[in-house]
Amino acid sequence: MASNNPLIAVTPEQIERHSYIVRGQRVMLDSDLAELYGVPTKVLNQALKRNAERFPDDFAYQITLQELRNLKSQFVTTLSQE
Repeated sequence: MASNNPLIAVTPEQIERHSYIVRGQRVMLDSDLAELYGVPTKVLNQALKRNAERFPDDFAYQITLQELRNLKSQFVTTLSQE
């Protein structure tokens, strides 16, 4: 059966642009990943919850308030370099 979803081409540059360092690991925010896949963030998160057994335990996690502040700092640094 043919899929109605077109193939999604994501470049390494797009991934790099949406990558941040949290807990010493390179991560992507759910909103950025959803944008790359062309779906609303809510839909991405619902799919993850429905299919949690398909993903490694450390695939997704909730960041802390301090990590959010650090990410905001990374955003400012990234934007100022563009």
